[in-house]
Amino acid sequence: MFNHRNVPFAAAFAGMVSVQTGAAFAKTLFPLVGSEGVAALRLGLSSLVLLAALKPWRLNFRDAGISWLTMLTYGVTLALMNLLIYRAFAYIPVSVAISIEVMGPLCAALLTSRRASDLVWIALAALGMVGLAIGDVKGEIDIRGVAFSLAAALFWGIYVLVGRRASAGGGQSVAVGMTIAAAIAVPLGVAQAGTALMSTHVLMVGFSVAVLSSMLPFLLDIYAMRRLPARVFGVLLSGSPAVSAIAGWLVLNETLTPTQCGGIACVVAACAGCALFSRPRADA
Repeated sequence: MFNHRNVPFAAAFAGMVSVQTGAAFAKTLFPLVGSEGVAALRLGLSSLVLLAALKPWRLNFRDAGISWLTMLTYGVTLALMNLLIYRAFAYIPVSVAISIEVMGPLCAALLTSRRASDLVWIALAALGMVGLAIGDVKGEIDIRGVAFSLAAALFWGIYVLVGRRASAGGGQSVAVGMTIAAAIAVPLGVAQAGTALMSTHVLMVGFSVAVLSSMLPFLLDIYAMRRLPARVFGVLLSGSPAVSAIAGWLVLNETLTPTQCGGIACVVAACAGCALFSRPRADA
C-alpha cells in the first residue's frame, strides 16, 4: 500500500525528472534566441502563470514567518541558477553540466552532516568529475561550460538551503520568487534575442519549457521542502545527472563515452550514499 509519508519523496523525484526533461528541450531553442533568451522565456512565462493562478499578494509573509530578504534571496538565486546553467549548456552536453551542478546540493547536504565517512562521498564525487574529464575523447568539455556549471552549482546549493525557509509560503512563495527571477532574466533575454522571442514556435516551445522546468518542478520542490530536511532534499536530487543524460540522448542526441557514464555513476553514488548514511547536526 502506498504510504502518504512517501509523497514528499515522490514529489522531489517527479520535480527532478520534469526539470531535466525541460532542460533538454530548452537547449533546442538556443540557436534561435540564445541561452539568456530561453531563461527569459522560462522564467517570464512561469511568473505570469503563477501570479495569475496563485495570487501571492494574498499571503501575509510576515505571518508565515518569511522575511522579504529570504524571498529576495530565493528569487535572485532562481534567476542566477537558471541563467548560469543555460549558459553552461551552450558549451557542454547537458548531462555533463548537470553532473557538475549537482555538486551544489551535495555540498549543501555535506555541510549539515557530521560523519567522517562523508569523505567517501566527497572522494566518489571527485572521482566522477575526473571520469567526466578524462572520458572527453570528443573534446566536448569546454572550460567555459565547466566554469558556468560550477557557478550554477553554488546557487543550486543556496537554493536548497534558502528554499526550505521560503517554503513556508507554499506555492505563493514560488510565484513571488519566480517573479523576482523574471525581473532579472527577462531584460537580459530581450537584449539578446529581441523580437525573436515573440515567434509562435519559440513561444510554444518556451511555454513547454516553462511548465517542465519551472512551474511544475518548483511547485513540487516547495511541497517537498516543507516536509523534508534540507540535506535529504538535496541528496534526493542524486539522480539528476542520470536523468539528464537520458533526456539529452533522447531529445538532443547527446552521447557519452563509457568513462563519462562511469563518472556520472560515481556522482549519483556519492549523492545517494550521502542520502542514506550521512547524519545531520540537526534536522529541522
